[in-house]
Amino acid sequence: MSQTTSRSRRSGIRRGEAASGWLFTAPVIILLGVFLVVPVLMALWVSFSDWGGRGSPFSSDVNFIGLKNYTSILAGGGLAEQDFGISLKNNAWYVVLVVPIQTAVALGLAVLVNRAVLRGRGFFRTAFYFPSVTSSVAITVLWLFLFSTTGAVNQMLSWIGINGPNWFNDPDGIVHNFLGIFGVTQGPGALTQNTLLGVSWWDWLGGPSVAMTAYIIMAVFTTSGTFMLLFIAALQNLGGDITEAAMMDGANGWQRFWRITLPQLRPTLFTVLTLGLIGCWQVFDQIYTGTKGAPGKTTLTPAYQSYKTSFVDQNWGQGAAIAFILFVIIVLFTIFQRWVLRERAVSKRRMRLYQPAITASTAVPAAATAAAAEKEPKR
Repeated sequence: MSQTTSRSRRSGIRRGEAASGWLFTAPVIILLGVFLVVPVLMALWVSFSDWGGRGSPFSSDVNFIGLKNYTSILAGGGLAEQDFGISLKNNAWYVVLVVPIQTAVALGLAVLVNRAVLRGRGFFRTAFYFPSVTSSVAITVLWLFLFSTTGAVNQMLSWIGINGPNWFNDPDGIVHNFLGIFGVTQGPGALTQNTLLGVSWWDWLGGPSVAMTAYIIMAVFTTSGTFMLLFIAALQNLGGDITEAAMMDGANGWQRFWRITLPQLRPTLFTVLTLGLIGCWQVFDQIYTGTKGAPGKTTLTPAYQSYKTSFVDQNWGQGAAIAFILFVIIVLFTIFQRWVLRERAVSKRRMRLYQPAITASTAVPAAATAAAAEKEPKR
């Protein structure tokens, strides 16, 4: 009887705790539902409709048109497909260059600032992190001045005899410019005649424009500080036992970093790469404040194209479709990145490489023990 009573009391307490938990989380759930889930579902419906932005998207005047908005963007053969292809190409180069560079810079700064021998570490942490807390609009306006034709960047380049480009007005790809040094101004027919999303393969491989390159430099400058703090926190949580053991085994600084420190930073590395990937695919405010896709649509991005299609061209269905295509791209890249950074079992080839070292490390103590036993006088 007493056991039954105690069980009923415990179950009652658990039900009370569950009710209290739901009560405390209810405001957040309601806010997320009203301001996140409902708008996303509405946007999803708009992407399958011909809503023109006037009235309710659920009115009887709005028609369901299926995948027409998506097919117009991905395989329509018109201006919508070409603009989306151009924006995707621009953003792809932006991601390919910004994500690895900002990750490497952030990790390098973290390792540098985390060194105990460095004086004024607090100052350097603040200095490196300061651009990350500055408004992106303010940074973009500053960048427009710095990278103007007569700006500070071109002035410094002139000191070493380099005639700086007209950064935010130059639509040429940097790869095409590099090939132009060797007299290559036109690609082979296989690249110029075949297209993907209305853009020739020659243009896909042309690299980011000079204007987009300025945005790439700005992104690395403004985001490396934030990721530096994540790496610093991870470095300070690493134990020093393994590193000290590696030092005793004769491992140099690079070997300790590559073989010991970096593998332990895998979770933080995945977080940094994921956040960088999402942020780079969603780049919008810099483009909106700066060039608005110019020159020649070489700074156009899918996020800005979605905004322009919806709010400027009043084609809300295609604008919403672009947003959801971008969402799918981000999810696929994140899954691929997680697969690349997954934990792997040590291969047999590596085991064979490590086996001599393991054997030697175990043989030395055994030999020392045997030698000591031989020297010990018999009783």
